[in-house]
Amino acid sequence: MNTIDGLKIVLEFYKELGFERLPLNYSGQQSVVSNQGVKRTEPFERIATVGGSSRSRSSNSHKEALLKALRDEIGDCQRCKLSKGRTHIVFGEGNANAKIMFIGEAPGREEDLQARPFVGDAGQLLTRLIERMGFKREDVYIANIVKCRPPMNRDPQDDEMSACFPFLDRQIDIISPDVIMSLGKISAYMLMGVKGPISKFSITKVRGRFYEYKGIPVMPTFHPAYLLRNTKDKWLTWEDAQAVLKKLRN
Repeated sequence: MNTIDGLKIVLEFYKELGFERLPLNYSGQQSVVSNQGVKRTEPFERIATVGGSSRSRSSNSHKEALLKALRDEIGDCQRCKLSKGRTHIVFGEGNANAKIMFIGEAPGREEDLQARPFVGDAGQLLTRLIERMGFKREDVYIANIVKCRPPMNRDPQDDEMSACFPFLDRQIDIISPDVIMSLGKISAYMLMGVKGPISKFSITKVRGRFYEYKGIPVMPTFHPAYLLRNTKDKWLTWEDAQAVLKKLRN
């Protein structure tokens, strides 16, 4: 077998795995090749292709189909009492192949009206955080512990979270992100599987350290709505975000 025939076999092998482009070393410098081409200057672009591989379009389409099937399964959900006061179910949105997933607590008024997560004032702050991290909203996936707005924006109750969390669990399985940022006390409490009353759980004590959910690193941090009221703690959330970026690089 000559070199060209061997190269053809190798390329066909990678094609079968779903690779559209391959990482190459040239003149001693590593170039990361993504679906958008060669990127060398922006840290985010290097993070987005951790390990030197790209996620294939077919894989993304498959995940999108699975998410759509899950949304269809939820239907006009009446599984808990939150269904009685909602306008829309807020399923979640973003890149089905996202490497980072942001999980909040529950939809608010604007989210309930638009059927989209984090679109109010807190959502604008989250968007700025995402962009400062080097991403766009469409690069990540955003969801909540519950998918319907609690009355008067109260915290979700145990029975409501128990009814809704299995759907979020399946979203996480489908997307399979590299890292999750949990936003707020309730999100961290559920993803960390904490035992005991939530009233005794403190986001301040757990933020800034990685935990795991089904083998996925989870970084608990403050909810953007909290940061709107406590602007001095924004730098703590930025520290958490930097730790997430470092985790992605590694």
